[in-house]
Amino acid sequence: QVQLVESGGGLVQAGGSLRLSCAASGRTFSVYAMGWFRQAPGKEREFVATITWTGYSTYYADSVAGRFTISRDNVKNTLYLQMNSLKPEDTAVYYCAASGVIQSMRGSAADFSSWGQGTQVTVSS
Repeated sequence: QVQLVESGGGLVQAGGSLRLSCAASGRTFSVYAMGWFRQAPGKEREFVATITWTGYSTYYADSVAGRFTISRDNVKNTLYLQMNSLKPEDTAVYYCAASGVIQSMRGSAADFSSWGQGTQVTVSS
């Protein structure tokens, strides 16, 4: 019901910056919050950040707080993740997700029902 397409991934050197985008379509009016998650090879999906769709509340994982910024553009139906001071440990496939429940602001992947295909972010030393 909500389709999500990520873009903006790529290769960047440690200390560099990258901005990810997530274009949303479909029943976006039903979205309460959107978020970013990531998954590295051999690891489980990890929460990165969430933002309310109609408000301005944000929530970040401790590992990215102060370096990453989540934002949205409701007119363009687009979610963004600005990533600064990137580290090799940030290397992962990054996924955009949407949720229709308020509990999603806790950052649990189980509360998100719509997911994008993912975009690869690789940070080299």
